Amino acid sequence: MFVRSPLAQWVNNPEHYYRSVTAHGTVMAYVLPTLVAMGFGYAISELALKRPLLGVKWAWLGFWLVVLGTAMAAVTMAMGKASVLYTFYPPMIASPFYYFGVVLVVVGSWVWVALMSVNLHAWKKENPGQTVPLAMFGNVAGAYLWAWTSVGAAVEVIVLILPASLGWTDTINAGLARVFFSWTLHAIVYFWLMPAYIVFYTIVPRAIGGRLYSDTMGRVAFVLFLVFSMPIGIHHLFADPQVGAGFKFVHAAMTAMVSVPTLLTVFTIVASVEIAGRLRGGTGLFGWIRALPWGNPMMLAVTFSFIMLGFGGAGGIINMSYQLNETVHNTQWVTGHFHLIFAGAIVLMYFMAAYELWPQLTGSGPLPQSLIKLQVWLWFIGMMILSMPWHLVGLLGMPRRMAYYDYTHPDIQPQAWTVIASTFGGLLLVISAFILVFILARAHRTPKTAPPPFTFSLEAHPGGRTPALLNGYALWLAMMIGLTLVNYGFPIAQLASLKEASVPVIPIGSR
Repeated sequence: MFVRSPLAQWVNNPEHYYRSVTAHGTVMAYVLPTLVAMGFGYAISELALKRPLLGVKWAWLGFWLVVLGTAMAAVTMAMGKASVLYTFYPPMIASPFYYFGVVLVVVGSWVWVALMSVNLHAWKKENPGQTVPLAMFGNVAGAYLWAWTSVGAAVEVIVLILPASLGWTDTINAGLARVFFSWTLHAIVYFWLMPAYIVFYTIVPRAIGGRLYSDTMGRVAFVLFLVFSMPIGIHHLFADPQVGAGFKFVHAAMTAMVSVPTLLTVFTIVASVEIAGRLRGGTGLFGWIRALPWGNPMMLAVTFSFIMLGFGGAGGIINMSYQLNETVHNTQWVTGHFHLIFAGAIVLMYFMAAYELWPQLTGSGPLPQSLIKLQVWLWFIGMMILSMPWHLVGLLGMPRRMAYYDYTHPDIQPQAWTVIASTFGGLLLVISAFILVFILARAHRTPKTAPPPFTFSLEAHPGGRTPALLNGYALWLAMMIGLTLVNYGFPIAQLASLKEASVPVIPIGSR
């Protein structure tokens, strides 16, 4: 944001911008959430199931595959041979080493998927008829979602992109490639989201001194994400002529349905927070709000996360509208939307999961609450300052993914302040991130203690019978796969049969 703003002279090579944006998107969209989901998932498996993780050596193999893939892709991007952005953007074709790196990251994550399934199966075999702990239920749901979600991008890379990148063909079916990537493009958001929602349901109520309003509601939310988050990605292709209007409308309608589990979650967690306030003596219609532990970093984090989720979700409703999407398509509005959702609402809860687990992992003493609160405040303020101006200039038509803007032009000069504001918002995020690392690193200098047993949130009304459909995944996985095939089958078959859909490839970094 700094080099794009009037505060600095523009770099003389715009390709450096696209190189950095590719690295930013690849690391933040693929690597960061994958490692968070894997590490948090392994912790949940041991803490929720109360048994050692099966397949630790395989878990380390998966981890090192992710690390190796990240290094391979990062070196390729740094050399300027993969400036295709994290969406791959065919017919632009990067060096094959970039794609090999991304594939290794995905394969490493598949090891995690398999281990989560194996550990849950082993626990069920030892505990027949028992209810799967909610944290593990959501964890495995997220693993299955990712396994199916990643198939789209995997097929795109292996079948369409790599042959072109390796020089085996000089054309690529760009429309078909984009449809396969849309299979992954939106559902990956819910893979990012699952760890944050597990924190909402299983850690937040306990951390603020309350109870979970409904275990059943949490299970419903997790399985609805399986069903509704997959078959909706073509709403990212509303401006693409290769896909027919009928399937675009179907995906728009299905996208509206994915708001249901989010609204259920907002209701359930707000109800859980109210329980915490009333247990602390809050009375009357709104007296419980004043009684909440506002000095508790978790209370601040869930509040800020919901605020950003609200603004980002409202923007998402605009994006999924078949008509309104044309106004904001490929503008800075879209950038503001997904930064509020992922980098804001979701990543903030990643931080809180780290703070919760760090004493368990390291044996450190309690973490400094004042510094954690400062870090949370700076992340929230920085993200709002960063992303809100993007919504404004998006409505004014500023395109995203543009290396250069001439702010001396009279038509664009009034927008210059928004980029300056976003620069300062980004600076606050950098400071907040350094504070996060400082807090975790400083914990190693404290005297080692035996951490108390880790606990998840208790239900407000325990002892109820969990329906069998909410203690397993067979029906929901069948619906996920079936709806995906219905919503993607015809567009994929149609585009695959069109020979004229292939276009010449554009090698990146070959000059």
